Amino acid sequence: MKRELHLNLFINGKGHHEASWRHIDASPIESTDIKYLVGLSKKAEGGLFDSIFLADQLAYQGGGAQIGLEPVTALSALSVSTEQIGLIGTASTTYTEPFNLVRQFASLDHISKGRIGWNIVTSWSAPAAKNFGYDTQISHDDRYARADEFMEIAKGLWDSWSDDAVTNDKHSGKYIRDGSIRPIDYKGQYYKVSGPLNISRGPQGRPVLVQAGSSDKGRRFASEHAEAVFTAHMQKETAKAFYSDLKSLVRATGRNPSQCLILPGLSPVIAETEKQAQQYSDELNGLTNTMEGLNRLSSRFGGADFKHLPLDVPLSKEDFPDPSTVESARSRTEVILGVVEKDKLTLRELLSKMAGARGHYVVAGTPEKIADLIFDWFTDGVADGINLMPPVLPKMLDIFIDQVIPILQKKGIFRTEYKGDTLRAHYGLNRPENLF
Repeated sequence: MKRELHLNLFINGKGHHEASWRHIDASPIESTDIKYLVGLSKKAEGGLFDSIFLADQLAYQGGGAQIGLEPVTALSALSVSTEQIGLIGTASTTYTEPFNLVRQFASLDHISKGRIGWNIVTSWSAPAAKNFGYDTQISHDDRYARADEFMEIAKGLWDSWSDDAVTNDKHSGKYIRDGSIRPIDYKGQYYKVSGPLNISRGPQGRPVLVQAGSSDKGRRFASEHAEAVFTAHMQKETAKAFYSDLKSLVRATGRNPSQCLILPGLSPVIAETEKQAQQYSDELNGLTNTMEGLNRLSSRFGGADFKHLPLDVPLSKEDFPDPSTVESARSRTEVILGVVEKDKLTLRELLSKMAGARGHYVVAGTPEKIADLIFDWFTDGVADGINLMPPVLPKMLDIFIDQVIPILQKKGIFRTEYKGDTLRAHYGLNRPENLF
């Protein structure tokens, strides 16, 4: 089968640039209005995107531009407002009970008729820990240890019903086939769950499992569980190395590497000419707030204070904590340090890059330039698809759909129609066998 590009729309506030909400092109609809998410999802569906994705935070991080609806409940509404596009939501294994979350995603898979994906996160935010009764942040190692148990339970619960458990046989008087449901009786270090689940197996067997961690433990976790990986890179070279490494890790677990898609984040400013695209980018950067940028950078490094550093002097590795000591988003700290060392960035330049998409790849150019970049990444061992992060919504999404997608279609790497009705079908993923 011919390899096909996958496109996911990552919806984040009024856009992924931290100043997007201030721009004249930003949507006037509040991001807590479901009409906002419905409108963007329908646009993406019209553009034949594989999926849309809603991230989540479990604590107020300051400001207000990125406030949005809780993903699981929002996806329920989107499930009945769209018809074919996949719907992916974030939920934490660190601060959620397995039975509840597994049941919610099974319900969503039924409601959407098989279009649901779960972005699995191990919550790194220190303020989030305090919202769930912890005085200190749970360590990086413990978060992944919990996640391993959580996934064993989740898969067991989704498989606690056989595919043909529900007979609904009015003649015999049997609604459930004998012997078709079983408990899981799980007892681990962190969780005890009896089971079975109290809802039948969903159309996809289980939701598509998505993950975004890139640390050593994150990659190991992805190689065992993830069917799609959203990853952040500020350089093509690191993205390519990540792609090769993770595919090798997946192969080493006995899985087919084609069953673990890698979609790096891309945040493009698109305009008719290079000059216009750069002007638009400069305009966005001119709307940023330096203190907000410093606070966001601090959160990535576990609360480290960077306010004493001069804005216009090249940074060095010594200006940052050692990533191995950071208990928050460790993989993102490594990405940041990599680009600082390579490009000899000043603090002002780093904040500008981070403002665009928080450590993902940012580019400004014409539709042809953006399409060529995507084609290059797709054909040069960097990506199976793109996690599109428009800097301003809906403006940059509209331009991408109207002007970039037709070029990708002419290049023969992107669909011209949906060929299936589930997220697994869009992504080319197998339906998991029931372990029952």
